[in-house]
Amino acid sequence: MNIRSLLTILFLGILFTSCSKQQARKPVSQTSGTFIQESIDRNKKLIAEEEQLIENIISNDTLKEYIASSKGYWYKYDVKTENDTILPKRGDIAYFNYEIRDLKNKIIYTQEELQPQEYFVDKENIMMGLRDGIKLMKKGETITFLFPSHMAFGYHGDNEKIGSNEPLICIVTINEIKKETPKTERTN
Repeated sequence: MNIRSLLTILFLGILFTSCSKQQARKPVSQTSGTFIQESIDRNKKLIAEEEQLIENIISNDTLKEYIASSKGYWYKYDVKTENDTILPKRGDIAYFNYEIRDLKNKIIYTQEELQPQEYFVDKENIMMGLRDGIKLMKKGETITFLFPSHMAFGYHGDNEKIGSNEPLICIVTINEIKKETPKTERTN
């Protein structure tokens, strides 16, 4: 047998074995859906516990009226502006100061640490609760927000001072609102 015949047989063997139909593999493990259901149940319990803590804060603060938002957080006006009607909308720039506290009212971040903020409304990534709450505010207003953890930093925390699943109090003051112009527009 010469080398040419040997290579032809080898080539045909490789061709024949590589063209055979592969069978689908079955999963090594099967899930019954219990993990997902357990996760849902755990999250419902966590939210209920956080909402109870927030309800306790609200019931103990008899001097202020709290408003429940449709997004799942509560807020009260510390300073309310009646004469201005301009609310920030997508693309506007909101200039604000804020402070973050835990539900025991212990300061986590001071206004000085957080410094004045410039936020392009709905075009930048900030804490979910603030993203919505800022759109409720007028220039000069100060609002105290009570955010459950899923509206704050969620399961992950902020990798610094805010832990996993921590509900927060944010005290926010809007200093200025600049309406969107072609020059201030920022895209994501």
